[in-house]
Amino acid sequence: SGDNGRTECAIEGDVPFSLTAAFANHYELRTSAALDRETTAEYNVSIVATDWGRARLSARESVSVRVGDVNDNAPRFTQAAYSMSVSENEAGAVRIGSVKATDADAGANGRVRYALVREEGEERPAVSVDAESGDVSVVRPLDYEEVRAVEVRVRAADGGSPPRSATALLRVLVRDENDNAPVVLHPPADGGAALGELVPRRARAGYLVAKVVAVDADAGQNAWLCYELAKATEPGLFRVGLHSGEVRTARAVGERDAARHRLVVLVRDRGRPPRSASATLAVALADGFSEGHLRASEEAPAAEPDGRLTLYLSVCLACVSALFVAGAAAAVAAKVRRARRGEPGTLPTFPHSAADSSAGSLPRSYVYDVRLAAGTVNSEFRFLGPLFPCFPAGLPQGAAEQRSSLCSAGLGPEEGDWAVQVRQRSAADRGPREGGREGEAAGLVSERFPERDERGRWSRCSRWSLGFSPCSGCPRLCVWLRARCGCCG
Repeated sequence: SGDNGRTECAIEGDVPFSLTAAFANHYELRTSAALDRETTAEYNVSIVATDWGRARLSARESVSVRVGDVNDNAPRFTQAAYSMSVSENEAGAVRIGSVKATDADAGANGRVRYALVREEGEERPAVSVDAESGDVSVVRPLDYEEVRAVEVRVRAADGGSPPRSATALLRVLVRDENDNAPVVLHPPADGGAALGELVPRRARAGYLVAKVVAVDADAGQNAWLCYELAKATEPGLFRVGLHSGEVRTARAVGERDAARHRLVVLVRDRGRPPRSASATLAVALADGFSEGHLRASEEAPAAEPDGRLTLYLSVCLACVSALFVAGAAAAVAAKVRRARRGEPGTLPTFPHSAADSSAGSLPRSYVYDVRLAAGTVNSEFRFLGPLFPCFPAGLPQGAAEQRSSLCSAGLGPEEGDWAVQVRQRSAADRGPREGGREGEAAGLVSERFPERDERGRWSRCSRWSLGFSPCSGCPRLCVWLRARCGCCG
């Protein structure tokens, strides 16, 4: 009792705990700092109790303190970015690697699961990740010529509440395989260069004939191409560049060399296993371009005619012909219309035949005009002129042949302004008693012109010989003579 029964307690060591007196000889163990289970999961606390007696006695006791876990840590990937590779055309479900993430928490808080991060509407990626182990595998074959690399993001999440997560970049590289053969671009394989290449007969060694162009869709050494001459009509005349593909003459072309050559060039890549393609060249030796071109053209396949082009040409030709015919017809119609508008009111020609001598008319070749010059009324000179008939346009053709108008429309009363038409008849038309009359040789039937007296009237009129009367040939002249002098009839 007394001081010997009085005790005190203390903690030994540097631990984040402390003792607090609750009541007599009772103490509470409290934390003096924040505890981190990930740093120290368990503490051993040594507590020493000592009395207050003269010879102090003590006792020691150890207390084990375990720190409980809370989900205060997110998973962590071992790498921020993972890079893997896979061969193209690799079958699906092949493991190509794995990702790893850890969580410092315990229990469910430290259990990590993996998944790919996919955006909304994005197609399914070509790789997948195992949720528990993090193993990465391809789900379908990849083609290097289409996809060189695949990039996705992987999420690692724990099972705490609320869960914590982290992401990492996953890059899958596609390794190229020699799965593509070389493709020859020139010369084309479809025979587009059927005419071939022309080489002059005087070509020297090293003359460039053609160049074979090829490509390979693979990469690296799988796309490295080499060229070699696999077959030739005349070996030794041509050579091919190993890496350039240039076809050149290996020697000078001779006169004895064949005119046509066929070369087969082999194009090969350096893949494993190697793939190859071939190109065929047609070479023609010619002294001139025209000769070689014609010789090569003889063996070239004839191109099929274009039916549509022929149809178009035929339609165009028909249209042009129709336009030409229409234009010619329009021109002829216009010319005829203008000719009709310019026709005179009289008949264009003298009647083809005249009535016989009994009707008082003669053929056209014997008809003349007798005219007087002005001021020479009493003159015995007479002027003969061709007769211009004045038949009305509406006169029928039969009536014109029976009665020919022999008078001029311009007869007038003035001196020298009028004319009397006479006829010249041939010897066949004259009777037997007409042969001895004056003027028989000339065939004239009129003697003189009428004269006027002092009172202005006609004193006498001409006398007609050979039995010819003006009234029988020209009624209009007869009417005019009656009105002037009353001598006709």
